[in-house]
Amino acid sequence: MNRFSMLLLVGSLACKDKDAGPESEERTEDTATDTATEAFCSDVYAVTWNSFGQGFLFGNCNGCHAATAKNRHDAPESVTFDTVEEAWAWSSRILARATGDDPTMPPEGGVHEDDRIRLEWWLRCGETGT
Repeated sequence: MNRFSMLLLVGSLACKDKDAGPESEERTEDTATDTATEAFCSDVYAVTWNSFGQGFLFGNCNGCHAATAKNRHDAPESVTFDTVEEAWAWSSRILARATGDDPTMPPEGGVHEDDRIRLEWWLRCGETGT
């Protein structure tokens, strides 16, 4: 099932507003990015570390990205996903490498498209730290 179809299927559930605070001069995202994220997140399931993220990362990423991984297969030592805080610290990189039209992680593949979509919902639409 493609991403568009999946979004249509779950059109009745909204995600939390990731940037509910007031506008700030320190803000780095531009309005177009915010609008695109808002549109993407308007009708998706709420996904959290507890409901999805932890299981996904432990099952698909932590073979190389756990602090205790025996063979990291050249994964940088500093890139670990053992905790929700670490996952969120690397969220933009996880999104870039493990979601979208041409994901490169995990390098051996094997992740179902539905799980990649849920990963994107979590990291794009979820409240940071959840």
